[in-house]
Amino acid sequence: MTMPARASALFISDLHLQEAHPRTTGAFLRFLAERAVACEALYVLGDLFEYWAGDDDLGAPYHQSILSALRAVADAGVALYWIPGNRDFLTGPAFARAAGLRALAEPHVAEIGGQRIALVHGDAECTDDLNYMAFRAQVRQSAWQAQFLAMPLAQRKGIIASLREGSREAHTSKSDEIMDVTDAAVGALFARTGADVLIHGHTHRPALHQAGGKRRYVLPDWDEDAEPARGGWIEIDAAGAITRRDRDGAAVPDGA
Repeated sequence: MTMPARASALFISDLHLQEAHPRTTGAFLRFLAERAVACEALYVLGDLFEYWAGDDDLGAPYHQSILSALRAVADAGVALYWIPGNRDFLTGPAFARAAGLRALAEPHVAEIGGQRIALVHGDAECTDDLNYMAFRAQVRQSAWQAQFLAMPLAQRKGIIASLREGSREAHTSKSDEIMDVTDAAVGALFARTGADVLIHGHTHRPALHQAGGKRRYVLPDWDEDAEPARGGWIEIDAAGAITRRDRDGAAVPDGA
């Protein structure tokens, strides 16, 4: 098989990996073996897993298969970077070591191909969703996390399952606009970072937004087990050209 040309950086998010979605898992493993291994850096911008209950769950066979595949990419000389999402913000140092990646605080600013690029997961910018923002503020506190992680793993998983069910029900009563990033939050992020490009995930609304000389790229979520299947990534080459890719690797037009 002919390997693709080596990209400077690839960006993915919102894979929501879980054993119940074997096709999505397979697509991700192929992406790592065929695409990621041929780039210089891979940025995973959150929600790699459907949920993460704590690093003491590292030994689960499914988790081991994913982390081993990531580690193989890192061992091939690819720099791996990680920003946790709203589903897997409880990943810690043991997770990072097992996967061979470096955890980044958000917003993270990367200089790639001569461009200053801000990177976030995206949930912190959904500031119109007041209930979620209050929940996010609570669970991101170190004291809350310490108390939660002190519970038995099975109990934590039960709580997470209950929270996920409540989240699904809440989403049915919220508009897409409330669950999207706000112009004010995006503008503040550009001003704070001095970046001209922003890449994020979370909203599952892949697009390129351009305004005032700034570009905001939204990553797609992955779901090969759905109909139609979804997936894709963003690629930046050594010259700084940014290309959106669909699940098959084809370029996505800027207007799509």
